[in-house]
Amino acid sequence: MSVGIVAKIKVQGGKNAEFEAVFAELAGAVRKDEPGCNFYALHKSKTDPQLYVVLENYKDQAAVDNHMGSAHFKASFKKMGACLAGAPEVELLDGL
Repeated sequence: MSVGIVAKIKVQGGKNAEFEAVFAELAGAVRKDEPGCNFYALHKSKTDPQLYVVLENYKDQAAVDNHMGSAHFKASFKKMGACLAGAPEVELLDGL
């Protein structure tokens, strides 16, 4: 069964460009090195310029575990930490 993830991320004012650059690097690594990831995309709210939503889909839980444990995810998340205005809200979803 596939696994979906919706992550809502609030970014500090003035940190949007830095956050987007770090995410772009991460997304490139995910697409290149994670064959179990079906979809990984960043979206920006039209009503709140500091809110981003990451939509993700993985073939199974093992692919999610691989993503979360990858060196590129850990390194990028450290870089993103300086941009965040709080902890991300993450929701896990069962694919049908």
